[in-house]
Parts: sequence; C-alpha cells; structure tokens
Amino acid sequence: MVDPVVVKEGDALDVTYIGWYADTHEIFDTSVKEYAKKAEVYKPKRKYGPKKVVVGEHKVIPGFEEALVGMAIGEEKEVYIPAEKGYGRSGSHPMAGKDLIFKLTVEDINGSQSLRLRLGWWLKNLLS
Repeated sequence: MVDPVVVKEGDALDVTYIGWYADTHEIFDTSVKEYAKKAEVYKPKRKYGPKKVVVGEHKVIPGFEEALVGMAIGEEKEVYIPAEKGYGRSGSHPMAGKDLIFKLTVEDINGSQSLRLRLGWWLKNLLS
C-alpha cells in the first residue's frame, strides 16, 4: 500500500477555503464562488477557485499555513485559529483581535493531481 502524499514545508498547494468569524459564524472570505454568493461577500472582479499557497513562504496567516501541514490531497479540515495565529490580538489590521474558523480542502500538492491524471491516461492507453 502506498502512503498518501501529505503537505510538508516547501510544498506548493492548491487549497479551497471558507473563513468565518468564530464568535458570529459570519463568513468573511472564501475561495468558493457559490459560498461567496450565499454569504453575500461575492466580488465580481475576483478570481475564485483554489488559492495557491507555498508552505513556508508565510504569505497567509500563520494558523492557516500550520493547519495545512500533514493534510493529504482531498482532505478537508475545519480549524480554529485564535487571533494570535491570525492577524494578531491587537493592532491596526481590521481583522486584529478576531478568532477565526477555516474549512480547508487541499486540492493538489506540487501538481501531483495533474501528474496522476496524465499517468492514468498513459497507462490506460498503453494497456488497451
């Protein structure tokens, strides 16, 4: 049996997410267009779909990045992120002091989904 590919430092991921405030359960952001429309946070000019994240580049909040480590392709996880692991307990950022919850789904790791699809196509065509 092959061990599943899991997220580690340095991996490039495609992640879908829904983020809401822990206290009000109000959605503040999502990469999924349908959820954005339902939650009335839809922005017509925004590109929806999986977010590109490279673990360790620190381009997302720390709690988001830390929650991804160890996840496998297709795995879904709901994670509580205290303000300290988000935008800070205090400060000038509008999200400072907010505890957050994210529902994360790893869609791809280092392009392996597309590689698996190509390999599957080649194997299917070679064996037929």
